[in-house]
Amino acid sequence: MSIAYFKRFRMEMDLRHALPQPELPPGYAWAGWHPSLCDQHATVKFQSFQGEPDSELFPCLGQREGCQSLMADIARHPAFVPQVTWLVRFVANEFTGPIPVGTIQGLMASRLAGAIQNIGVCPLHRGTGLGRALLLKCLAGFQATGMRRVALEVTADNDRAVGLYRSLGFQVTKTSYRALEQPDLLPV
Repeated sequence: MSIAYFKRFRMEMDLRHALPQPELPPGYAWAGWHPSLCDQHATVKFQSFQGEPDSELFPCLGQREGCQSLMADIARHPAFVPQVTWLVRFVANEFTGPIPVGTIQGLMASRLAGAIQNIGVCPLHRGTGLGRALLLKCLAGFQATGMRRVALEVTADNDRAVGLYRSLGFQVTKTSYRALEQPDLLPV
């Protein structure tokens, strides 16, 4: 076995300033938190992280059952903040009905600070602005509940995510390395 190290950033943002309004592209709609949506959040989480580096670091993200368990744990957590937990659905196809394609959840880290748990957009819907819209909707929810700061963690080489967070005012406050054992490959 060998060990690989994944560089992670903790990024934080001051919420005491005005933010742009979250806007979804045409064909998409918001769904606020309701316990009946827990499985839809889990499905989007699974589809978003399956095969991504974060599913290696956090194996539950690469398994449908793991995402269901994780989402249920988040929703039951005493610090869960329903006002910052959103689902985005693709509604432009009248033949299939609304399809969940984006998710975000958050917890209260302290009385004045929030923590974004996961943000995921299904691969076919990336590059449409959904990640930015989800993040802005979540941040507005944290502001409405009186939070002054918010934090999240991201794998450092996820350039698109890091760039999005920086563009909205997040700054790296801590760098850490997470070790992951990997099987040694045998020569062919």
